[in-house]
Amino acid sequence: MYASVAVVLTATTALALSCARRPLVDPDYTARIEAWRARRLAALKADDGWLSVTGLFWLKLGESRFGAGAANEIVLPGASTPEVAGTIELRADGTVFARSLPGSGVTLNGKPAGERPLRSNHAGGDPDTLHVGSVSLYVIDRGGKLAIRVKDANNPGRLRFKGIESFPIDASYRVQGTFEPYSAPRRVGVATAQGPAQTMLVPGLLRFSLAGRALALEPFVTSPEDPTFFFVFRDATAGHETYGAGRFLDAPAPAKGSSTVVLDFNEATNPPCAFTPFATCPLPPPGNVLAVRIEAGERYSGRE
Repeated sequence: MYASVAVVLTATTALALSCARRPLVDPDYTARIEAWRARRLAALKADDGWLSVTGLFWLKLGESRFGAGAANEIVLPGASTPEVAGTIELRADGTVFARSLPGSGVTLNGKPAGERPLRSNHAGGDPDTLHVGSVSLYVIDRGGKLAIRVKDANNPGRLRFKGIESFPIDASYRVQGTFEPYSAPRRVGVATAQGPAQTMLVPGLLRFSLAGRALALEPFVTSPEDPTFFFVFRDATAGHETYGAGRFLDAPAPAKGSSTVVLDFNEATNPPCAFTPFATCPLPPPGNVLAVRIEAGERYSGRE
């Protein structure tokens, strides 16, 4: 009898100590991360989200035909897409012109596309987008190399998508770091998952601690005034629990006169390349490969 009581008391004590060691969960923080995850999923599943991407075609000088026909240089999906819907011409001066065939149904801003120049997404601007039924196509610029990205709202991969796997929300992965700006932002070449290397702007170094270890990451920005730091990093979970090439994380840049940056790894995301083979994702620079496990944010099993 006494032995049984001792066992019960020991188990109860162990459970109490275990609960005491567990960090308190802030319901407001949990709700905020859950709301962020819902917005992230909605953007991914949107008609023009990354799950709708079905093609990437690098342009060569001259004309490229686009349409459903396999002989076209730019092959489009869609049951109602014409065999040949038109042409896209890359000229020697770097400008791109689209010509739609009469009766093709190709539109731009809701009107027949006809013949006109196409603006790319250079410098983060909105590109001109052509539409053929559920299919859209537009020009992307990657270091001066131009390509046509194709999306289809009816892409089967989008329609059957089951969701994103994530680690449990853990507030201990929300950390505060100190930003050390370089004397001037550095332009660096960054390898990509496909396509040419991209030139990125690095404003400085962010130092922080995680699980008692001193770490550092370099952010990317689009300009010195960019209000958001963009991190591409890889940690020791990559290739096992998380996407092998690494993950992305955004954080507000420090306020004027401040050096403080808050990193919340619960908001770490899989790159677009985890969802489509037709994305040009930047890869982590060597200094952003961390020899620690970051068990927070999005996971990846290859089944999404």
